[in-house]
Amino acid sequence: MRRDTARAIILSDDEKYVYLLYRRKKRKNKVITYYAIPGGMIEENETVEEAVIREVKEEFSVEIKLLGYLGKNKTRNGIDYHYHAQIVKGKPTLGGEEKEQNSEDNYYEIRKVLLKDLQESNISILPINQSYIEKAIKKEYE
Repeated sequence: MRRDTARAIILSDDEKYVYLLYRRKKRKNKVITYYAIPGGMIEENETVEEAVIREVKEEFSVEIKLLGYLGKNKTRNGIDYHYHAQIVKGKPTLGGEEKEQNSEDNYYEIRKVLLKDLQESNISILPINQSYIEKAIKKEYE
């Protein structure tokens, strides 16, 4: 089944931090931790832009404004679309499915990560996601 997603790179107003979703999951005595860009599945009859705005509102409990389109990449399951966005209302607070599913074995947390830490590879994030964050910093829109 194809899973297209829409994601938002959200920088702090001073552009020193990026908001990411920290994830920790336990499987058979193994703990996996990583950082993800907020967003999720595009629903039927929904535009990519509508999806990213809805997903961020559900996950982070904030309203965003899209600043620019950063590009897309193919995954095993579909296509990930990435946007640069700005918070226009609210303070990031975990919500939606992530809040409902949050447990010791399936943990979610919103983190404000220093861009310097990302650039120094102190943060576990996919290289493709790091490249979209760098495009957002430089405002390299497509």
